[in-house]
Amino acid sequence: MVRYHNFDIVFREVPGEVTLALNLTGCPNRCPGCHSPHLQADGGRVLDERELAGLVGRYGEAVTCICFLGGDAAPHEIVRLAGAVRRLAPRLKVGWYSGREELPEGLAPEAFDYIKLGQWIEARGPLGSPTTNQRFYRVAADGSLEEKTALFRRKTWDD
Repeated sequence: MVRYHNFDIVFREVPGEVTLALNLTGCPNRCPGCHSPHLQADGGRVLDERELAGLVGRYGEAVTCICFLGGDAAPHEIVRLAGAVRRLAPRLKVGWYSGREELPEGLAPEAFDYIKLGQWIEARGPLGSPTTNQRFYRVAADGSLEEKTALFRRKTWDD
């Protein structure tokens, strides 16, 4: 079961998109220096298809993307929820921020339009840092990952 702590409409998590970002709880990664340690607890509201449909109904016209921030404890559930977004609002893009170094075996990347991989390493910095270990990808139709991390270091996000 996936739960979320809160959500917000953001502009920098997915370059070029107005994103409804869902902060998922139950993070198993325990990154040293974690900037959101409250998301390690398994609390918050259940994020199932019904809850997701309510969020999409309320905010779907105001955003171009829904991004799941976390969910590493149940990655195949995140894929299932991404599929629900595609059914509920086919025009929306779908992203996933994972703290894993690589996708779990058997996970179909084409469930998403964008994927961020890499645990938080405080000394390496966020996606906008030239020393970051994290990587941001655009997912091609064939499921291949096209690295787009450099978009976070540009003054504009035009490709």
